[in-house]
Amino acid sequence: MVCERPVRALVIGAGIGGLTCAIALRRVGVDVKVYERATELRAAGSGLAVMSNAVTALSGLGIDLCLDKRGQAVESFRIMNRRGRRIRDLPFNDACDRAGAPSYCLSRTALQEALLVEAGDCPIHLGATAAGFETAETGVSVRFTDGRSASGDILIGADGFNSAVRRHLFGPEPARGTDHHFRLGIAELRHPLLTTGAVRHYWGSGQRFGLIDIGHGRCYWWAAMSTSAGASPAHGVKDSLGQAYECWADEVRAVIEATPEQDILTVPSHDRAFLERWGDGPVTLIGDAAHPMLTTLAQGAGMAMEDAIVLARTLAEPATGHDLVASLRTYERRRRDRTRSMVAESRRMSDLEQAARPVRRLVRNGSFRLTPRRILTRRIAQALVFQDGPAAEPSNVQREPSSRTQVTVPAPPLPERP
Repeated sequence: MVCERPVRALVIGAGIGGLTCAIALRRVGVDVKVYERATELRAAGSGLAVMSNAVTALSGLGIDLCLDKRGQAVESFRIMNRRGRRIRDLPFNDACDRAGAPSYCLSRTALQEALLVEAGDCPIHLGATAAGFETAETGVSVRFTDGRSASGDILIGADGFNSAVRRHLFGPEPARGTDHHFRLGIAELRHPLLTTGAVRHYWGSGQRFGLIDIGHGRCYWWAAMSTSAGASPAHGVKDSLGQAYECWADEVRAVIEATPEQDILTVPSHDRAFLERWGDGPVTLIGDAAHPMLTTLAQGAGMAMEDAIVLARTLAEPATGHDLVASLRTYERRRRDRTRSMVAESRRMSDLEQAARPVRRLVRNGSFRLTPRRILTRRIAQALVFQDGPAAEPSNVQREPSSRTQVTVPAPPLPERP
């Protein structure tokens, strides 16, 4: 006999993945509560991309974040050397056309605002640091460090790279680093070489730089620098950046100069070994909690959004929706190949693009110059096409009492996120 109440989902983390998950689950009739460790929702002062695949995935559940108003659609994508000489114009718009939707670049703050508007009255509990959880045949219970607790039918870990839910499920895991880190910033800049909708990547020897129009007279930039090229005691971050890129293209130097030092962020470049199993019982993971990847393909947000949509659609399917544990494993199986390939390709491309040795740089530049346009288009489109089938119609997901036996295991304390 089917219970009349909707499924209750607890989402840990109110970042891009967590908010998208809450929105998508509510679209298919799931009762959602979000719990966030931070005491206020404040996005980092950097930018990101919501690629065509994510736009298509969202639209399948009728979710429109008005990205055309909040950011800027990509209109051109050029690879250059450090002096600003063209290596290759990528057929990015051709790939977007093949995918059936544009790709957008915008600030994290703008995307967060869009998600919060779409989330509406969804309960978001701040200052809620998870201390542990227990599962039973009736669902899952989460304990928080301030003494609060919450119970639901399913638990979704959307708590990012240092996921507490993942650590509780699978224990501590080492991060996989790289030989570089990132400086990030957003600045107001109008430059004749930064046209509307432009994405510009500059490649040097063991250094890269990205310059992206995010609309409204602003651009997002990133600098991939060797881990040995940090700020020296005698120089601040901005001075060190200026020195590291002093011989680069004029627009690169201009955007560094236009960015206040206090607005420049430093973040590591790392991922984790791909996890083939994301959950257990009524618990699963999405986004960076499940499959953290390097930023080379700009698909971190996109994969989290795809995860959220596929999870919601899987729970809404009549064939799986009444067995929640089976639904979560089905969702994981549907996402595994796609996300595994993204993690691997992001690392491969990072190693290629960050090349420092002369021979490696020749291979890098030559491969982009000489690859036929149709092949490049096909390769880019593989990432930009949402591959998980037709959208499910929104419906009320109800829970059927499970007959499977689950063991309640006391949980160790969950680590705090940075």
